[in-house]
Amino acid sequence: RPGGPYSDHYGKDWWDNAIRFGVLSKVGALFGSGAGLDGWKADVLHLHDWHAGLASAYTHFDPRATAATVYTVHNLAYQGNFDRKVRKALGISSLAFHMDGLEFHGNLSFMKAGLYYSDQITTVSPTYARQIQTREHGCGMDGVIRKRSDRLTGILNGIDEQTWNPDRDPHLPARFNADSLAGKAKCKAVLEERTGLTPDPQGPIAVMMARMTAQKGWDLFVAAAPALLAEGLRLVAVGGEGPWQAALDRLAAQYPGRFAVVEAFSEEMAHLAEAGADLFLMPSLFEPCGLNQMYSQRYGTVPLVHRTGGLADTVDPWDPSTGQGTGFVFDHFTTAGLAWAFDTALATWARPDSWRRLQANGMAKDFSWDRQIQRYVGLYEALGRMPTA
Repeated sequence: RPGGPYSDHYGKDWWDNAIRFGVLSKVGALFGSGAGLDGWKADVLHLHDWHAGLASAYTHFDPRATAATVYTVHNLAYQGNFDRKVRKALGISSLAFHMDGLEFHGNLSFMKAGLYYSDQITTVSPTYARQIQTREHGCGMDGVIRKRSDRLTGILNGIDEQTWNPDRDPHLPARFNADSLAGKAKCKAVLEERTGLTPDPQGPIAVMMARMTAQKGWDLFVAAAPALLAEGLRLVAVGGEGPWQAALDRLAAQYPGRFAVVEAFSEEMAHLAEAGADLFLMPSLFEPCGLNQMYSQRYGTVPLVHRTGGLADTVDPWDPSTGQGTGFVFDHFTTAGLAWAFDTALATWARPDSWRRLQANGMAKDFSWDRQIQRYVGLYEALGRMPTA
């Protein structure tokens, strides 16, 4: 049927999501007991987000289950809360449908099931693990998470350094690396051409590329854009249809050659934007981890971010007195906070040696999965259900 795995082509959740992801969770739980799966049993079931949360409840109430369960929260704001009437269709015992179970404000919550019944809980960054225990970022689940904080660990995401490698990226018109940035200048020229920006090798380009939701800070970006354009920046917005689309289109009409909108997302544009931009904007209200700020550093594109979640864990604030840092970080989620970060960025851009040092610092960072995977292996081994290496 048209659309995606979670919603139809109009963006509306599929009416049968509870059953579809309930079946996914049930089959996943079977791997923890070997029932109906030719006798093969997993030592650990690692479940991700609300879509698989119910698997921890199925495992908990299955007397044949031997596997431990690890539940990773990628974004607590999406919880999989459904009408309580689906409980019987999902085969959930009434013993589990209460406050100390998977009941959430009268609904059946897949997210709460994962949080409540899993043996261990992880999030995709250490800062996000702390934030979701607060009322501000807990999305109503903070009480449950605080209760289980002894089982909670924040493990930073990694990136695929083969796919995101400017020295061999097949999507780019020219390759480059930390020792030679000539190819990056070529990518910038092609980005100008593709987006209709007025060519200016000496002027910075800032790109914002994200889903068009309030979480990503589009309201700050739209409000700050006129002042940023007046300061000499050129801006590219890559989003897709959303509530800020009309405002973006007006800015593009008002500032031709300086403000560009790319509505159709593509893999090629994603790579070109990372390679051709000078600044990559992530003014997110909250961000469990984020990947683009890591891609950006690898591509010599300096990230400008709000200090939250994984952005706080992966972008080191630039300190001109020491030459340390990999990006620009602002604390207050306001237009003034964003403007302050841009002023700092433009002042640094005016000093080419400092900017080059910033780029080199970012390109030297290791965000590969090789650094993170041992944290997961250690977590699995600590559960006592699998032999140590």
